[in-house]
Amino acid sequence: MKKFLEEFKEFALKGNVMDMAIGVIIGGAFASIVAALTDNIINPIIGCFTTGGLEGWTISIWKAELGIGAFIMAIINFIILALILFAMIKAMNKLMDARKKEEEAPAEDPEPTKEEVLLTEIRDLLKK
Repeated sequence: MKKFLEEFKEFALKGNVMDMAIGVIIGGAFASIVAALTDNIINPIIGCFTTGGLEGWTISIWKAELGIGAFIMAIINFIILALILFAMIKAMNKLMDARKKEEEAPAEDPEPTKEEVLLTEIRDLLKK
């Protein structure tokens, strides 16, 4: 149990919890934006071609009424949200890779000093 608590403390202090919390908040904000997009723009456009828009699409089975249109709108919301998040994650990964490459770039070897050059020449002459 002690090891578990230590691992949790390390996890929480690394910043992973904050990253996850920020992701949840941004995801919620995007979800409301996407819902507004589909409810106020996409659904009315589809409504021009059908009566009642997608929200009006229902199937009645016995006494139950299934809201197929609402389900389709939820799928459209999900696809749009997934595409936006995919693009954001891809951009973030690209930035992180660029940053890692800059950090990993090997430093150029400094120019040898005059002493090193002379010692290298002496060594080469002695080998001959």
